[in-house]
Amino acid sequence: MLCLTEKKFDRNEPKKPPVPLRTDHPVMGIQSEKNFINTNAADVIMGVAKKPKPIYVDKRTGDKHDLETSGLVPKYINKKDIDFVFPLNNPCKDYGVTPEYICKRNEEVKKAQEEYDNYIQENLRKAAMKRLSDEEREALLQGLKKNWEEVHKEFQSLSVFIDSIPKKTRKQKLEQEMKQLEHDIGVIEKHKIIYIANK
Repeated sequence: MLCLTEKKFDRNEPKKPPVPLRTDHPVMGIQSEKNFINTNAADVIMGVAKKPKPIYVDKRTGDKHDLETSGLVPKYINKKDIDFVFPLNNPCKDYGVTPEYICKRNEEVKKAQEEYDNYIQENLRKAAMKRLSDEEREALLQGLKKNWEEVHKEFQSLSVFIDSIPKKTRKQKLEQEMKQLEHDIGVIEKHKIIYIANK
């Protein structure tokens, strides 16, 4: 069997008055002695006039924007005169001064960038392209032609009948060498300026 106990609330404040009954009617006809017209007139006369918020219009249709946040008004341009604004125990002495840790970090980044640039330049210098002189190009061309003549002479000395696998393999190898030499000779004859990579 459940035992229902009455809940108790600890209130430090006194109880509020009860809600009026539905049959109760509010008191009507109470009038105040205050003259609101004169009071409002006195407040307006004695009060400080409000300044309109500065704005700027950028279009002919009348689009308005705040002037202070637009960047059109010079702001914080007298940084050197801050001692005049805060003469004693100036809390803004370091106004506009870059913090030490940011300067240190910028120096580290700059140093790392310089080291990286030097490393890249060194690698580029090592792997730089060298231009062949006309004498070297001509000597290379003559050497390739001489090699082609030797391979061609050896190819011509092959037997007419290719009746074994070694002979067939030898013929294919000589044909491939001649084809590669002809390609290299054509490239060098076609290009007057040739660069080679340093190793």
